[in-house]
Amino acid sequence: MQQAGMRCVANDRIRVLAVASGGGHWEQLMLLRPTLEQYDVRFATTEPAVAAQHGVSGAETLPDCNQNMPLQSELCALVAPKIVVRHRPRVILSTGAAPGFFCILAGRLIGAHTLWIDSVANGEELSMCGKLSKWFAHECWTQWEHLAGPDRPRYHGAVL
Repeated sequence: MQQAGMRCVANDRIRVLAVASGGGHWEQLMLLRPTLEQYDVRFATTEPAVAAQHGVSGAETLPDCNQNMPLQSELCALVAPKIVVRHRPRVILSTGAAPGFFCILAGRLIGAHTLWIDSVANGEELSMCGKLSKWFAHECWTQWEHLAGPDRPRYHGAVL
């Protein structure tokens, strides 16, 4: 902390909440980790053991869910805003899946900038949450050039 006049100014790095379900979504998020080192990053996932394996301590836990799990999806939709409000990130980034989308929705409500990066596994079309993120996230990116359009999603290369 440093003194600024009469008030203390805490770490001025941008707070980022990086969210991904377990498996491939988490692996892709971890590939972005070196890029995120310049920020004050907090992680959230559906599999805290996988986070610990990557040396991520204190990762928030979200219920795993998808379109075929309506009760789990409702629970996740309630937990995600609590995590977002707890950390008050300026940016929310997700590589998928549904739990990340719920965090992006909650982030929009608190004024966070939101970025959805659709999984490289979705080479034929965007995932369901990717399609929704085209409308709800500030930025929606695909990892497949042929899926990009003049509006959204955008293509900036692949994470893998």
